[in-house]
Amino acid sequence: MPAKRPNNPARELLFGDLWEFDPAPETADPNIAPRYQLFINGKFTAPKSKKYFDSISPRNEAKVSEIAHAGDSDVNAAFEAATAAFPKWSKTPGAERGKYLYRIARLLQDRAREFAVAETIDGGKPIRESRDFDLPMSAAHFFYHAGWADKLDCAMPGRRLEPLGVAGQIIPWNFPLLMMAWKIAPALATGNTVVIKPAETTSVTAMKFASILQDAALPPGVVNIVTGARETGAAIVGHPAAAKIAFTGSTAVGKWIQRELAGSDKRLTLELGGKAANIVFEDAPIDQAVEGIVNGIFFNQGHVCCAGARLLVQESIASEILHKLKLRMRHLRVGDPLDKNTDIGAINSLAQLQKIRDLVQGGIRQGAEIFQTECRLPKKGFYFAPTLFSGVSSSHRIAQEEIFGPVLSILTFRTPEEAIEKANNTPYGLSAGVWTDKGSRILKMSAELKAGVVWANTYNKFDPASPFGGFKESGFGREGGKQGLLDYAKLA
Repeated sequence: MPAKRPNNPARELLFGDLWEFDPAPETADPNIAPRYQLFINGKFTAPKSKKYFDSISPRNEAKVSEIAHAGDSDVNAAFEAATAAFPKWSKTPGAERGKYLYRIARLLQDRAREFAVAETIDGGKPIRESRDFDLPMSAAHFFYHAGWADKLDCAMPGRRLEPLGVAGQIIPWNFPLLMMAWKIAPALATGNTVVIKPAETTSVTAMKFASILQDAALPPGVVNIVTGARETGAAIVGHPAAAKIAFTGSTAVGKWIQRELAGSDKRLTLELGGKAANIVFEDAPIDQAVEGIVNGIFFNQGHVCCAGARLLVQESIASEILHKLKLRMRHLRVGDPLDKNTDIGAINSLAQLQKIRDLVQGGIRQGAEIFQTECRLPKKGFYFAPTLFSGVSSSHRIAQEEIFGPVLSILTFRTPEEAIEKANNTPYGLSAGVWTDKGSRILKMSAELKAGVVWANTYNKFDPASPFGGFKESGFGREGGKQGLLDYAKLA
């Protein structure tokens, strides 16, 4: 039973009738090995560099595992394996490739609880999100692309899709397993082979995924996983055997990759940063919008490239929205991400926590009004209280730079035209949300907002069949849907 807070009249006056819950920790065994090697040519292989680095859990700063650090020779070995495997894999009938993808999806489902706990320990996101979103969506991408594998001739009537070769892929730390599924599934479905690098702070589930590839009897060399830091990623980008580079991460690194590949014939897709506008009109369903706003910015601690970090509210309802948002935020539970009651878990790393703190201090210095929920943060680990800023203008740093944390900036507008102008006043163009009762307004806004994805009266809804990607400094290319397949194929 939930235990009520001790009686405190001043607190009750401020916060109302709040409740605390007894801890409900997830106890499933994540089966994390004390050390992980590289996965090359179907086998776990010690790095030729003989270097390892520690993976630290952001929930309590404890060492999770030791991860191999791939050097240039290791990356070369991975590309050699992928190059050798490509001719046979590319000629494997689509129906057979689909069987492998289907098997991988089922194995992920079978081990979903184990993987969810490992994802939460290594990355800091709440177990509810790992369990209910990351794992089901990862499996769904493999199921979806398994269905495409024998239907590629139907993708573009009158044309035939052919694989590119070896795809070099680099994924971020905010959705480690899901981003791996986004990258690997379409590449394999279209007949390519893969060399992929997970983020250095979240490599555990990637290496656990290698054991699923073995259990699925995927032919050696079709998928190779190399772990390491920036230099490992740079070796993948610059490798001459890579026919395509797919990168998800920061805009700064994306620009560097573009410069490195300039003049080469390598294909490139980039899914980069964002500063999404979540726009609420006066005729919107207010309570539903408040829930959407909370989900849009506090899901995964705000570690989401399409997070609704800029809330644009029509002036006539601004005070009501602000009031209801503050009430709703007071009920968000921040703490141990392994606790099933937790809404907001740990910030992924100390470096990211410091970046969030610096940008929040910048918002205060520029005169925005801050509101943070009163909550007891764990003494160990990297945590940050849910935060919103009101009185923000488009010139504020917190309205322009990607914070990548649980921080919301609130701006106001009077007319739809002003909302569009403010929403587009950013170098990014990944996503947006529109809340209104008028279908015609939704259509108008979606046409004029410079964003790759526009959600209507909802936020953060994803489906493997729906393409995802951005414009401007949010990158180019698409992942998911038929459009995502085409980015891993050439037309014949």
